[in-house]
Amino acid sequence: MLKFSINSYKTILFFAIFVRLIAVLFSPGYGMHDDHFLIIEASASWVDGYDYNHWLPWTEGNTGMPEGHSFTYVGLNYLYFAAMKFLGLIDPQLLMVGNRFIHAMASLVVVWYGMKITEKLSSKENAIKVGWILALLWILPFVSVRNLVEVAALPFLVAGVWILLKNATLKNFLIGGLLIGMAVSFRYQIGVFAIGIAAYYFFKGQFKLCFSFSAGILIVFGITQGLVDSLIWGYPFAELHSYVSYNMKEGTTYLPNQNYFMYFIVLTGSLFVPLGLVMLTGFFKSYKQYAVLFIPTLVFILFHTLYPNRQERFILSVLPFFIILGVLGYQLFKDSNFKKRLWKVSMIIFWILNIPFLFFASTMYSKKSRVEAMNHLYNNNIENERILLEGSAANRVSMMPKFYAKSWHCIFVERTDTTMDLKVNPVMNYDYIFFFDEKDLQKRIQQYKDLYPKMKLEKKSYPSSLDVLLRELNPRNANEYIEVWRTHFVD
Repeated sequence: MLKFSINSYKTILFFAIFVRLIAVLFSPGYGMHDDHFLIIEASASWVDGYDYNHWLPWTEGNTGMPEGHSFTYVGLNYLYFAAMKFLGLIDPQLLMVGNRFIHAMASLVVVWYGMKITEKLSSKENAIKVGWILALLWILPFVSVRNLVEVAALPFLVAGVWILLKNATLKNFLIGGLLIGMAVSFRYQIGVFAIGIAAYYFFKGQFKLCFSFSAGILIVFGITQGLVDSLIWGYPFAELHSYVSYNMKEGTTYLPNQNYFMYFIVLTGSLFVPLGLVMLTGFFKSYKQYAVLFIPTLVFILFHTLYPNRQERFILSVLPFFIILGVLGYQLFKDSNFKKRLWKVSMIIFWILNIPFLFFASTMYSKKSRVEAMNHLYNNNIENERILLEGSAANRVSMMPKFYAKSWHCIFVERTDTTMDLKVNPVMNYDYIFFFDEKDLQKRIQQYKDLYPKMKLEKKSYPSSLDVLLRELNPRNANEYIEVWRTHFVD
């Protein structure tokens, strides 16, 4: 019989596993562009002999230059899809259940070592506080089962930090460097965090530890970025060079954001008010006693703050450390009844707000209409489908995920303006028409029925309730209703 205690690491891990398994089963789809089109579409297409993004130099359509994408994480996803294909598992929805499960289990490393780090630096009492937040913070199960490099790198980063703090030996610092080096290889910007760690030990005069740590990072980075890029491009660090070059020349103009406080707002907002403000206060209070974590975390935040391209997901790589430092730092304030009451009230409000958010986020089917519209084409016995994306009502269409149709050579043609020819390309006939949005829907359908008299409705793809909510909050989230019509046109 299971016995639960709120002060038990095992209990915390049990609930962490439970909510993540809910997300594995009930939160399909993808969160945003990068976690699907730069990871899943790329890696899965390689397994099927196609190169979705034309990243590989031998692919027709490649520019002959690397585009600045590390192959480490996408390569691991490639190995997963290749193994599943070898076992005969090719259904895209089932493949993603397995993919989400692996990521969910890996995310438990963050919960476990987040507690171990806190206990090492402070006490088990504080570790329990950190553990419950890392286990059940509303956003973490959702992002933990996605393919975001910012989050996928966290198990390596947090485990590496734990190894460093566990015992200050040259061996441990080499191992810690190897782990954090893998995190850097997942996402280059985590190198800023690693530099912060190295600087801390260097300026403390612990040169051997600093060099051992740096050696571990360089070994992994040399293999994953030097050797791998040499095999693909003929010279080392090709993708890193292109990444840096792109961001210096063009990255500063991509999605510019003038809010210099955005990342602190995201970190505090994810914990709600007042707990987020309490954590922020604790974070800055921790600067001296817990400098080993505070310095790399602050350096990481400042780097992203000063860089013009600011996106909320970028800061997820240090969210666990912000939580750890927030808890530890708040305990450094002079003990008083007010401090105790403030913490108690903040936690009560946090859990009241967090639990419903946790439920909705963990069961969110993100980008549902796009996924299901394409998944409808899976096993349709048509090769190289010609699909018209009809979005003239809203003057836009969404990027459609080919992975869920397993049809890498299908052709998309977009109609986003009523002034355009109905076919857009007058000489092309289509196998399917995807109608986006419900505005003037029947009128648009009738126009195409005149062209394709045998056209039949095959699928109505509705956005999830949370997709609808996100669109209402921000119209940029084009989570629209989609109808799939088959033209039944025969050449």
